[in-house]
Amino acid sequence: MSRIRHVRGSRRATAGVAAATATVLVAALAPAAAAAGRPSRADAVRNAAAALAEHAAGLGLTDAQDTTVRDVVVDPDGSQHIRYDRTYRRLPVLGGDFVVHLAPDGTFRGADRATRRAVSLPTVTPKLSAPRAAGLAAHVLRSAHPGALLQRLTARPRLVVDALHGAPRLAWRTDAVALDPQGNPVARTVLTDARTGARIDAWDSLETASGDGRSLYSGTVPLTTTPSGSGYELKDPTRGGTFTGDAANRTDLCILGICLSRAPSTVFTDADNHWGTGTGSDRASAAVDAQYGTDVTWDYFKDMHGRSGIAGDGKGAYSRVHYGTDYNNAFWDDTCFCMTYGDGDGTALGPLVSLDIAGHEMAHGVTSKTAALTYSGESGGLNEATSDVFGTLVEFHAGNPADPGDWLIGEKVVRSGLGREALRFMDEPSRDGSSVDCWSPSVGDLDVHYSSGVGNHFAYLLAEGSGTKTLGGVRHSSPTCDGSTVTGIGRAKLGAIWYRALTVYMTSSTDYAGARTATLRAAADLYGEDGAETAATAAAWSAVNVH
Repeated sequence: MSRIRHVRGSRRATAGVAAATATVLVAALAPAAAAAGRPSRADAVRNAAAALAEHAAGLGLTDAQDTTVRDVVVDPDGSQHIRYDRTYRRLPVLGGDFVVHLAPDGTFRGADRATRRAVSLPTVTPKLSAPRAAGLAAHVLRSAHPGALLQRLTARPRLVVDALHGAPRLAWRTDAVALDPQGNPVARTVLTDARTGARIDAWDSLETASGDGRSLYSGTVPLTTTPSGSGYELKDPTRGGTFTGDAANRTDLCILGICLSRAPSTVFTDADNHWGTGTGSDRASAAVDAQYGTDVTWDYFKDMHGRSGIAGDGKGAYSRVHYGTDYNNAFWDDTCFCMTYGDGDGTALGPLVSLDIAGHEMAHGVTSKTAALTYSGESGGLNEATSDVFGTLVEFHAGNPADPGDWLIGEKVVRSGLGREALRFMDEPSRDGSSVDCWSPSVGDLDVHYSSGVGNHFAYLLAEGSGTKTLGGVRHSSPTCDGSTVTGIGRAKLGAIWYRALTVYMTSSTDYAGARTATLRAAADLYGEDGAETAATAAAWSAVNVH
């Protein structure tokens, strides 16, 4: 079965350390006085630095550690939430991330930590050599593709401190990448104990799963472009300069910082600013879908959450279409800050440029810049669910009659050869034959695209409620796991709660129980502890067996 996936690159490879925006030392700095109004981002960072100095012991910080700001959220009332990554003796700490919460006047309110264990090691000198770690990771990648003759296999290990899997220990994090026999990229990240050589964890590094122009799936859509010479470029200066290019059906191997080859990304141009024909025979038609999907996703996060661009910095990402040959996938790649879309094989899937897939892929970028949910175990399922939730909300936000909002993922790209009408079904995830509707202790052992069903089911119930209804012309039916009846609070409130939980309370190690806590805190912040929305959030989690 094809999956929508997301490539996590060098920014994500060190649990977000490389993506941080500023380095903050534990220094005795006085809190910035609250401005006449809402504190600025710089105020929040200064206030947080002072809080770190005062509360270093309580946060588990020592002289051997440094912290780096990854993200800053300032609430309308001036409350501040500063997300940090951590290093130990200059090594990235996986699971070392934490969020500091401050009152409007800059005083410390508390913190959420991915791990509460002390980060201290007797040595940072490994017993296992780097070449040995690379060899072990290469074996893991080959084992994940039995019978396939992988080409140009490369494995690059780096030392880290693993605080995600029990007591902190020195580990090799190795990114193994190669090309499969069809020339498509494959990758695994392997975490190996640097003392014993034991494998700690391994996961796919390809996170899968999405003028005017005539698109493949969304009809004729408006596009903002850039004049160039006597024509136009498919580049939007009003949305951070985002653009769409043609990958010329070539593939690349620039994954997780290892760049062996790169497909082109030639910006589409047009003479009259009317793009595409709405058919697959015109290469610009898929580009229209991709650019439109980027535009709508940008607008959703800006309109609904006040976020300007994926990283929140006003900078646009870009898209590549026509990637590879018969490539049944789409992915987000942090290393290029871009989306890449295959054309599908025409039998199971068509070009993977639909609205919900575009929103799904770019939401992976938002996650990597905020909570950086680890892409394995329950946190990996939650990562995938986050992208499905926001991809769906983007589709609803567009209000496009040619692709009305529904709770199916990828329904526009699916062909009869797949044997079902969509890639995933959020109202009843088990309809895809592999995903789960309800949490159980074994959920963390599933592929993240199947364990995401718990989060998807919760999101649907919270927004729409249980029972049967028709949305976007699609019949939805969502039974609960405990037989309860859940009353929905609407999609806008679901999005607000999930976004605040993701950007303020979740960390790299958040599992489903932690997601329940994070969303309840977010709902209480937004609607009050005794609000109906907070009660509905609790009821929706209970309805999927997360207590």
